[in-house]
Amino acid sequence: MRGVARCVDLLRHVPLAPQSKGTALTLEVQRMVANYLRLIVFALGLLIGIQVPGFVDQYAKRVSAHRIEIARNFAGFQDTANRYFGGNVEALIAHHLASDDRAFRDEGTVIQGLHERLATLTAELAAMTGPLIKQIVHVAFRPNKEILDETWSEYTYSVPLNPPAIITGIAIGGLLAILVESLFAGIVRVGRARRHHAGATARTR
Repeated sequence: MRGVARCVDLLRHVPLAPQSKGTALTLEVQRMVANYLRLIVFALGLLIGIQVPGFVDQYAKRVSAHRIEIARNFAGFQDTANRYFGGNVEALIAHHLASDDRAFRDEGTVIQGLHERLATLTAELAAMTGPLIKQIVHVAFRPNKEILDETWSEYTYSVPLNPPAIITGIAIGGLLAILVESLFAGIVRVGRARRHHAGATARTR
């Protein structure tokens, strides 16, 4: 019994076999790839991020320009509403739409469209005021589709070095790097778990 106990004690102190050179090299390559991938993703996120404030600014300017144009076209109808309906545009529209004259009714439809368009652009312009992060969230999730497409098609890329662009670029670059890092780590953990499960299954056979 003493001999068996002595053997067990010796086995406990036997050093674990070092990893093979192939395994160590594979791990080193994985770390290198992960580091390069992290840098690439951060750089891409930085380049994308510094464009965001400029794009949001151009979007806001287009909203303002469209609103000014609609307001000018609507000014004559607003004056008519002021003179005859106490400034009530809805009453002016209802008066036109109730007319027996088809041309008058068609004009009422035009006035109604301009009025709704002006209200929409006024609300959109109000949404584009305040902190930059509030404007970014609005453009990302609740933009005016028509103006967004117009801004995108006419947008010119630049590399601004003002504080908002730099802060936004670093923030987006960091978030993307963390996201990819977490995704890569998850893939590695799943791969190791599968290999461990496969090895355990093979040993039980």
